[in-house]
Amino acid sequence: SRLPELIENLQGRYKVLEINKLKMQLYSTIYFDTPEFLFYNQHMNGQLERYKVRIRTYESTGESFLEVKTKTNKNRTIKNRLNNFSFSGSIDASHADFIKEHSTVDPILLKPVLINRFIRTTLISFATVERITLDFNLSFTDYENNESIEMPSLAIGELKKEGCSVSSVFNTILKNMGIYPMGFSKYCIGSALLNDSLRKNLLKPKLLKLKKIEDESSRSY
Repeated sequence: SRLPELIENLQGRYKVLEINKLKMQLYSTIYFDTPEFLFYNQHMNGQLERYKVRIRTYESTGESFLEVKTKTNKNRTIKNRLNNFSFSGSIDASHADFIKEHSTVDPILLKPVLINRFIRTTLISFATVERITLDFNLSFTDYENNESIEMPSLAIGELKKEGCSVSSVFNTILKNMGIYPMGFSKYCIGSALLNDSLRKNLLKPKLLKLKKIEDESSRSY
């Protein structure tokens, strides 16, 4: 509910990225994991080197990419992508080779487990080398049983900047609004909300925060 206020405060400092004359892009992502949810548990256990394997589709352009994201033991995120990706329900040999090259998991163990969709607006600073992504209208769907959950009250803002660049106007505005940073993994949150068998103790503060945002939003209407 505070997103319009944030965008108003950002006016004149950032420009909006347009793709195909659209300022809001629909993203669709399929996440993969093992039957034991290896990637999810790597995250929950705080493992320093961990992976995500996903297919990301940019609905406005029709482009799809197979991506392997690595969180290194130096807290760096490395993303490797295979473009023009077509998914028919299983991973073929060439895609398996790509996953083997960029992770330590056996691709034959992987299966699609979660679908995430959201709308993204990207802002680019006039003054510094940084960009902001604003994601909203999130939904999650369990790939196997098709159970879904929608999160219309949630907006996720992420600041992406080069190295140790100067302080960000975005951060300053958020602080003045009383909004403070919190880590958020779409894959882990969506999985925790839809799969009761997963461990989620470490996510409880975030899940409570999401419930608070939902309750506050419902009272504002």
